[in-house]
Order: sequence, then structure tokens, then C-alpha cells
Amino acid sequence: MADPSSYRPKPGQIPESPGVYKFRDEHGRVIYVGKAKSLRQRLSSYFQDLANLHPRTRTMVTTAAAVEWTVVSTEVEALQLEYSWIKEFDPRFNVKYRDDKSYPSLAVTLNEEFPRVQVMRGPKKKGVRYFGPYAHAWAIRETVDLMLRVFPVRTCSAGVFKRSAQIGRPCLLGYIGKCSAPCVGRVSAAEHRELADEFCDFMAGRTGTYIRRLEQRMREAAEEMEYERAARLRDDIGALKRAMEKNAVVLADATDADLIAVAEDELEAAVQIFHVRGGRVRGQRGWVTDKVEAVDTADLVEHALQQLYGEERGDAVPKEVLVPAVPDPAEPVTQWLTERRGSRVDLRIPQRGDKKDLMATVQRNAQQALALHKTKRASDLTTRSRALEEIAEALGLDSAPLRIECFDISHLQGDDVVASMVVFEDGLARKSEYRRFQIKGRVGDAQIWHGAGQDDVRSMHEVVGRRFRRYLQEKQKTGEWEETVEPAQEVPGEPAQEAFGEPAQQPPAGPDEAVEGSGNPLDDDGRPKRFAYPPQLVVVDGGQPQVAAAKRALDELGVDDVAVCGLAKRLEEVWLPGDDDPVVLPRSSEGLYLLQRVRDEAHRFAITYQRSKRAKSLKAGPLDSVPGLGDSRKQALLKHFGSVKRLRAATVEQICEVPGVGRKTAETVAAALAGAAPAAPAVNTATGEIIEDEAAASAPSANRGTRS
Repeated sequence: MADPSSYRPKPGQIPESPGVYKFRDEHGRVIYVGKAKSLRQRLSSYFQDLANLHPRTRTMVTTAAAVEWTVVSTEVEALQLEYSWIKEFDPRFNVKYRDDKSYPSLAVTLNEEFPRVQVMRGPKKKGVRYFGPYAHAWAIRETVDLMLRVFPVRTCSAGVFKRSAQIGRPCLLGYIGKCSAPCVGRVSAAEHRELADEFCDFMAGRTGTYIRRLEQRMREAAEEMEYERAARLRDDIGALKRAMEKNAVVLADATDADLIAVAEDELEAAVQIFHVRGGRVRGQRGWVTDKVEAVDTADLVEHALQQLYGEERGDAVPKEVLVPAVPDPAEPVTQWLTERRGSRVDLRIPQRGDKKDLMATVQRNAQQALALHKTKRASDLTTRSRALEEIAEALGLDSAPLRIECFDISHLQGDDVVASMVVFEDGLARKSEYRRFQIKGRVGDAQIWHGAGQDDVRSMHEVVGRRFRRYLQEKQKTGEWEETVEPAQEVPGEPAQEAFGEPAQQPPAGPDEAVEGSGNPLDDDGRPKRFAYPPQLVVVDGGQPQVAAAKRALDELGVDDVAVCGLAKRLEEVWLPGDDDPVVLPRSSEGLYLLQRVRDEAHRFAITYQRSKRAKSLKAGPLDSVPGLGDSRKQALLKHFGSVKRLRAATVEQICEVPGVGRKTAETVAAALAGAAPAAPAVNTATGEIIEDEAAASAPSANRGTRS
């Protein structure tokens, strides 16, 4: 590991100009390439205290042994040079998108004397016009087969073309009219190239011109009573329309745009691109990448733009590029795209209308692509085994943790505190054994309610203690079930729940609700299933404080055969009890990937439960019983009066002062509140908070949200 101070440039050596810089390792290999508006400011940020650097940046600067830079005149030049160097050196610490599969494109070889239409994969070649990429090669072939009626361009290989020219007979397509047969001289090279140019124009989206031209020729043929030619033109029009129908209209006819969406987590990111030409989706492609450097969504978008348009010129770069986040600054990127197209390119975030709706579709595709990538990675037995072995080695365990339980805490501004426990066995989720908890707070054997003061550390201590207290009870069970189980905890307004935690799925009858998994976790006599299987590893969502709380709960119960670790969400560091420094697993580690997946599943399960509880609390307000009173006017009333107590004391005239509330509605509200029980708590419908007194009432806040 190198010390960054050993190769740090001297003060004043680094210019303040825009430029591109390279970090090299001890062997002279380029490991990172970056660009900067001010080289001095950017490079100085790498040579600060290592503790202040992001872990990925810290790994890069300690791996490097030298840094060099090149000054350029503009940020646009820096962008182009950065792309060129990344392509040339393939640095290990730069974001590199890799195709999740090979996408075919429709290619027209305009660099040949007789252009050929064919399906192509792989890198693009100079002088070839590309359309797509498409999801499937058969979709291209179907489209081409329909269009050859109108544009009979050559599709045969060079060998077939040469042989037909030698024997003086065209291939089958030439006989059936789906090739103009330039091989035998039916058309000249100029005439065939004109057909190829028209084919390219039609594929580029200029469809209306050819449809109208064919319709005019069909009408003229019918007027001249050349009905056979008119019928053929009619069939040609139908073929073109069927080819157009294969690409759904999503935007206005004149719209040429690319839509880019990003789905990401702490370790990986998936990018999906929809190519829209002439208002129709002409192609789709996707990438998946490891986040080997500290990047946000805007940085991922910039890298995607570089890879997508780095080799493109002219019409291949659309008039408009829609993205989820605009790089900062946006002007150099926009100018770079404009130069590559030769005319202005708009780079922006869609805000409304069809474009925003289509962007949502692209975003869903990106999320599904990332989920599919993770599923494929998790379903491999060899990969799971390697992940468990890496975890055991990193944490110093005697054997691979075949059963892992992960705990997470979720609440809303300190209220409605809940917890989740998810179970992974052999690297796979066991949803039937998930559990969820309502956090009550404990002091000794007494249970108390905590308000907003309840914190994650105490909650973690409680939930781990409850889980393993039940484990010890099950392990030592000798008498009747009623003597060994903890008494149920009563929650105001809800049925009693078992103290250990709600099963992931409960019986469908009664007030219980199926949440996760399959199968009934209750025995035939109504008792909970035995849960006496201890995990080899307990994972908590958090850092040192949460890990210490979980370890303390196990020590208090005398459980010493279960390992504990925590996974800090922001830095993806693994914390062990009593250690001052975290365990940093390699970025390519399958063990880190498995721990992250376990943590994310616990977070998902906890936040889902917390939101369901919050939704139930929204229904407890007295204003919900007022007929014809919607959410907007409820919020307006609560905002105007501050609490239901003040609203109940208001007169009809005072209620009428609220914007949007008429006299009839005011009378209905006053009558409903007059008949409501005065002890019923007020509810802020915007936040879901119970307002216990006037001082606690507040206007709806846009900053409130679920925290985990």
C-alpha cells in the first residue's frame, strides 16, 4: 500500500486550468482517469487525510504510485480526452459498463459498391449505417422481410453475390421480387444505392413521405386502370404499415430522443436506454456495472453518455437526450453532444406528459435488469458457497455461516418503531421464517413506551434480546407451552401479538395478515412453530453502536456461540464487536455482495411493515368519518386550525373561512365532530402523526419520511 504523500505534487505545480489526469500504479499501469474544471482543486482533494476519503477513493489513492495530468483549453476537450483515455487504458477504478447481453442491430453497409442489409453484432464499423439495437434478431428479420417488398435491397452474403454474378442467375429473392438483383445487372449500382438510401431514410423515421408517395402512385394506377400495379402498391403500403406497427408509437411523430434510466445500489448500477426515432421505440439496450469509484446518479449518466455516443456522429446522436439526472456542470456535456451531432442537442430531465411516463417505463426496465442480474448471481450454487467462505474467512469464523439472520429498525421520526428479522440459509432467503417486531422498550423485566426518544441502538438491543430469549425458551422447553412463552404485549387499538415477533405470514382468518413467505407458521394446536434453530451469524444494519448493542443482548442471555457483525450502509464496511476499525471486504467479493443483499432484504421488510402501520394510523382520525371530505380539505382544515380539538371548538362561520370549504361542508364537519368522542386522537393526515395536544399540532411537513 502506497502512501499518497510520497507522490503528491509540490504546491504550485498543479495548474488551475481544466484538464484530464491519470493515476498510475507502481508498475506504470493507468488505474484511474478523471477530468476536472480546475486540476489544482480536484487533485488536491485526493491528497487530504485518508480518513476523510470515501473508501473506494482511499483504495485508489493508496494503490497508485504516481499522478500526471494534461491541460486542455475547454471542458469539452477534457470530456473527449477522458473518454479516449478510458477507452485506451481501460483503468480498473473507472466505471466500466458491460453489456448484460449482446444486442443485434440492423446494419446497411453503405461502404460497399452494392450496399447490403444484414443483422450485425459487436463493435460498429466505419461506413456502416446502424439502426437499433433490438432485443431480438428475429424482430429485425421480420421487419426487413416486410420492407423488402418496397425496398428490394441486397441481403445476400459476398459469396452468394459473387456466385450469382458468375452464373448469371439471381438467388431466390431475386426471382420473387424481394431483391433488385444487382448481381445480374437488373439495376445499376447508382439505382441500388438509391434504394439503400431510401431504406435508411424509412428506418430513420421519415415514414410519412414514402407512405404518401405510394398512396399517390396507387391512386394514379387505379385511374389509369392498371389494377394489378395498384394492387401491388396497395400490398406494399400494407407491408410498410405492418413494419411500422411493430414499433409502438410512444411520442409525437417528429420526436427523436434517447431515454436513459439508472437503477443502482451501493455496489452495482444498471442502465437502460430506449432509442425513439420518429416517435417510435426503434431499439433498446442495457448495461450493468460495478461501482468501483465513488459516483452518484449524475456521474453514472455522464459515463453512459460517453460510452453511448463516444463513437457516434451525425443522426446517430438524437436531438434530445432524456436522463434521470443532469451532470454537473451540464454545459460541457451538452456542447460535446452538439458537436458530435452537428446541431443542437437538448439534455434534460422530463417533467411531465408522455416523456415522463415513458421515462418511468425505462426506469422500471432498469430496476428489473438490476434485479435479474442479482438473481442470476445469487442463484449460482458455486457463487453462494464462495460467498459464505469469504464471510467466514473475513470474520474469523470456524465454519461457513449456513444460517444468517439480519435485523433492521425502522420508524417515522421516532414514532411507530418496528423491527424486522430476515433469514438466509445457504445464501438463499427463507421467507417463511421472517419475523417482524413492534418495539416497546425494556427496562429490566418491565416494558415501557418510548416516544420519539426511542433510538435505534436501544431498539436493536431489545429485538435481538427478544429473539434469543425465545430461542433459549424453546431450547429448554419441558413443560406446557403457556408456561414458557412470554406474555403477549397489548398495543392500543390492535389485537395482542406474541412478544417474540409476528410471523412473516399469519393464518388468513381473523385480523391477521399474510405478509411474506408461504405456509402456516403455526402448529395444528395453534402454537407457534418451534424456532429453536440458532444462526451462525447475526447481521445488524448499522455500525459500531448497533453491533455493540446486539452483542450486549447476547452476552446478557449467555449466548456465546453466535457471531455478530454489522454492515454500515453508507460505506459498506463490516464492523465486529470491540474492534475500532472495520473489516473492508474487496469490491469484487461475493461475501460483501451476500451481506449487502441480506441487509437490503431486512431493510425492505422493516420499512414495508412500518408503512403498513402508518397507513392504519391514518384511518383513526375523526375527520375520516365526515362524508364528502377528501384528503385535500382535511389537510386544509388541520393546517388552518392546528388540531382537531380547535376545529371541534370552531363555529360554522369560522370553518367556512378555510379555502375550499363551503357552508354545507362546514355544517357537516361541525355536526360530525360534535357527535365524535372527544378523547379520540387527532391525526395529521399528511404525516400520519397522532396529535396529542395543541402544541404538538403542526402543518404538514415535506421533510418527514420513513427512516431506517
